[in-house]
Amino acid sequence: MLPDSTLVLSFFIILGAGLSAGFINAIVGSGTLISFPLLLLLGYPPLTANISSSVGLVAGNISGAYGYRREIRQNSGLIRMLLPSSILGGITGASLLLILPESAFAFVVPVLIGLGLIMVVAGPRIQQRVAAARSHDTNAQEILGTTPEPALPRDKKRLAIIVIVYLLGIYGGYFGAAQGVLMIGFLGALLTVSLQSLNAVKNLLVAFVNILSTLIFVTWAGDIINWFVVLTIAAGAAVGGLVGAKVGRRLPANLLRAVILVIGTVALINLLLS
Repeated sequence: MLPDSTLVLSFFIILGAGLSAGFINAIVGSGTLISFPLLLLLGYPPLTANISSSVGLVAGNISGAYGYRREIRQNSGLIRMLLPSSILGGITGASLLLILPESAFAFVVPVLIGLGLIMVVAGPRIQQRVAAARSHDTNAQEILGTTPEPALPRDKKRLAIIVIVYLLGIYGGYFGAAQGVLMIGFLGALLTVSLQSLNAVKNLLVAFVNILSTLIFVTWAGDIINWFVVLTIAAGAAVGGLVGAKVGRRLPANLLRAVILVIGTVALINLLLS
């Protein structure tokens, strides 16, 4: 049992992690790289930290998606196309997390954190290329995200997008760090929609992946979940998601990425040395 002072300190650290992660998820998509490493640094086992963080961040996913409800309505056709594969991927990833031995997750965690950090660094360049491509093959209304409904891809391109979303859903259900960054990168290269629309679609798909994963974790791995962590992260993430969706576009993304990189790198080094 933690001493009272340590428990209070942990509460505020975890609450801040949830607030930051919910905020960052709404505007960048890699908030897990805040909450998960901090839980590791506080001494929580990797599997408990991962599942508890994922469950707690659902509140932020929902509030972030709600904040983008206008863009979500504008892209309803695209969402209907992608949502089933995203949900199936999330179920697959969460099931793999529970089926595979805990040692397998502990082994692959440094790799996944490293991949997430790489995508956080590469994210701006990917988004710049996506924006440049849009300027050549879309009109001004599409670039600004003001068209009521973008044209949907067909045939082989549609199948490729659905498969990619399914694989990203697996990644999200299993671990999830920087899932949103990966999604914006891949979908941005294949879809003719604005970056704000991509962010809205990303927020909704990630929310569904995490909701389905949470149902699986609560049903089959309730003993692994730390509910103190879940509730504390959820309280912070719910506020962070709303604030991120409302004002996050005005803040320097490079500052947010720098925070993610510092915390993620410290956790990665800690894992490799332990």
